[in-house]
Amino acid sequence: MFIFLHCKKRSMTLKLNVSKSRILYFCLFILTIFLGIMSRKFSLIPLFIGDLLYAVMIYFLLRILLIKKKALLLLLLSILICYGIEFLQLYQAEWIIELRKTLFGRYVLGQQFLWTDILAYTAGALIVFMIDKIILVKTNQKFV
Repeated sequence: MFIFLHCKKRSMTLKLNVSKSRILYFCLFILTIFLGIMSRKFSLIPLFIGDLLYAVMIYFLLRILLIKKKALLLLLLSILICYGIEFLQLYQAEWIIELRKTLFGRYVLGQQFLWTDILAYTAGALIVFMIDKIILVKTNQKFV
C-alpha cells in the first residue's frame, strides 16, 4: 500500500512539474515573440537578432508541445523547422508570395532566403538549448 501511495504521489508531483514547466515555457514563448517584434521596430538592433529570436521562439513552442521529450531532440527539430521555413523562401509561387505580403506571412514565412539567417537560427537554437539544459539540470527534470 505504501509503495502505491508513494508512486501516486510521485506521479502527481511529476504532473505538477510538467504543468509548471509548460507555463514557464509559454511565458518565455510570449516574451520571445514580443522581443522579436521589438527587434524589428528599432533600427539600432541588428536584423540577425530577430532571426536568432525566431529560433528561440520555435524551441520554446516545441518545448510547450513536447514537454517530456529530450532537449537535444527539440534542438534538432527547431533547427529543422527554421531551416525548412528559410528554404521555403526559395519557393516563389504566386499564392505564397501573396501570403508573404501579409503581416502573418512576413513574420512567419519571411521575405527572402539568406544564408546569414541560417547562421542566426543555428546560433539561437544552440543558445536556448544550452540555457534550457542548464535550467533542466538545476531543477533535476527528467527530460534533459
